[in-house]
Amino acid sequence: MALHLTWVFGFGLLGNFISCLVCLAPLPTFYRICKKKTSEGFHSIPYVIALFSAMLWLFYALFKEDALLLITINSFTFFMEIGYIFMYLFYATKKDKILTLKLLLLFNVFGFGLICVLTRFLTQRQKRVQVLGWVCMTFSLCVFVAPLFIVRKVIRTKSVEFMPFSLSFFLTLSAVMWFFYGFLKKDQFVAVPNILGLLFGILQMVLYMIYRNSKKVVVVEPKLKLDISEHVVDLEKLGAAICSEIAIGIPKLNDGGDGIIEDQNAKEQTKKIMKAMDVTNKL
Repeated sequence: MALHLTWVFGFGLLGNFISCLVCLAPLPTFYRICKKKTSEGFHSIPYVIALFSAMLWLFYALFKEDALLLITINSFTFFMEIGYIFMYLFYATKKDKILTLKLLLLFNVFGFGLICVLTRFLTQRQKRVQVLGWVCMTFSLCVFVAPLFIVRKVIRTKSVEFMPFSLSFFLTLSAVMWFFYGFLKKDQFVAVPNILGLLFGILQMVLYMIYRNSKKVVVVEPKLKLDISEHVVDLEKLGAAICSEIAIGIPKLNDGGDGIIEDQNAKEQTKKIMKAMDVTNKL
């Protein structure tokens, strides 16, 4: 029995340590964001979901017996994710800021508040632990699924710029430690989500090995194509105008047919034609 508890504590302690490294893994990314003063197209969804998950696990651990190791790691995650989100909001575009604030209100304010109220007043202590366990397990799966946005971006651009290998590696190790912790502690709500976490971690590392030396694919924005077409239309209009000017500026013959009558209008039209041709050549 003592040996069993030692293994449980050991995997829990290692899970805490490695999960802390997982939380610290995005620091180089946010350092680059601060340096360039732009969010560089990163999504805030993984951080919002991770914060929501940490809040739920803290609430679950408050009613679960002997859950000190869950409290320590999720408290650390809670404060780290808040720091990341504030940093993201500071450098994100207006559109991304609005989206992030909407997600925070939806998940971390309204969603978490609703779960707290319902579980607090509609369930008893033991039943409450079960209900919170299922809720936590569901959103833990969401935390592991969230990086699929980055996976999609990697496959599309053939670049691992937005998927650091360190994050994928430590995410996989963390999933292994927490799986054994939950398995030995007979806590299915901790063990089951980390099976999926292990699979997604391996997937991200495989993609990193495939695309680490690939050239980044640059996608041409549709707006540029529209601008080009507008210039083509303008040139066609200019060509039609030049043709009409040439038709108007043809010189006239005299009555005998052996001379040309000077026409001031024709001279003026010719000057206009030359100017129009100069403009065309410059374009």
